[in-house]
Amino acid sequence: MIYLGHLPTSDPLYDYLRFDILPQLGISGTLPDFRVYQIQASNRVFLYKDRRTTTRIIGKYFASPGRPPELTCYRMEREFQNLAHLRSLGFTGYPHYVARPLGQNGCLSCLLVVEYCYGTPFNDFIVRAIQEGARDALLQKLGALAYFLATLHNRTGKGVPVDFARECLYFEEITQQLRGWGHTGWEESQELIRLRDRWRDNGSMWEDQQVLVHGDLTPTNILFGDGPWVIALDLERMKATDRVFDLGRVAAELKHFFLLHTGKGQLVEPFIGHFLWEYAGHFPDRESAFAAITRRLPFYMALTEIRIARNSWITDGHRRRLLEEAKRTLR
Repeated sequence: MIYLGHLPTSDPLYDYLRFDILPQLGISGTLPDFRVYQIQASNRVFLYKDRRTTTRIIGKYFASPGRPPELTCYRMEREFQNLAHLRSLGFTGYPHYVARPLGQNGCLSCLLVVEYCYGTPFNDFIVRAIQEGARDALLQKLGALAYFLATLHNRTGKGVPVDFARECLYFEEITQQLRGWGHTGWEESQELIRLRDRWRDNGSMWEDQQVLVHGDLTPTNILFGDGPWVIALDLERMKATDRVFDLGRVAAELKHFFLLHTGKGQLVEPFIGHFLWEYAGHFPDRESAFAAITRRLPFYMALTEIRIARNSWITDGHRRRLLEEAKRTLR
């Protein structure tokens, strides 16, 4: 985080936090003194810490130059409703928790305010497993995450067949972005689309029912507490689709970290296998569930790998490793 200074009392945000947000946390009748920290994220995200009460609040701004106001307000409202919806389904305590939304304000650059959650980010466990050999800790947390996701998915079944065509369109969108930004050539772009088409014709990709997925399971969007405690953040991209969308995202993020830090993607396989086996254990027929998941997993892993490869902070060498891994996975 980057410390930016104090929030002036003359700023309209000050009164909004003081009179609309803090009372929800049991704080009123005080003159807060907010210190402001910027958090690295895709949106503008800030931590506001009241020096007097040590209360912390997260503010996420959706407005940005060139983005239509109606879109920014829609995204703000959607994430607020997503958070509220999952909490209404019981994700409000141990061991499964979703951050509590505290407010939304379209007049303040489409600001979403959520509570600050304490926990250890998922990426810390991945890096420690790689660099310090803390394998057991990562395996334990992968089991906890599998339990959280199985609970989320099983509570939100739609009874509607998966529309795999939507994920195929998303795959094509990312492929076009990679080519447009000069990260792939025409031939490689076409190869990715041809591989995608083979999966589109695979009947197993259409066989499951839609569930709500987190949609953006990067290792910074999951916090862990003691034991099986899992805290989910950032539900802007929650949607109804194949449950393996989330599982593939986790598996690909794990592989990305191992490739980045060791250059050896095969070292992650025991962790991915453990995660999937633990997830399948929350179904009546574990072996059948595991087989169905692993049939569909390669596509969603590859989808995430090319998605990560879009990022500007990725080096050319690592981007190339991710793209080659995605093609190998799709084959």
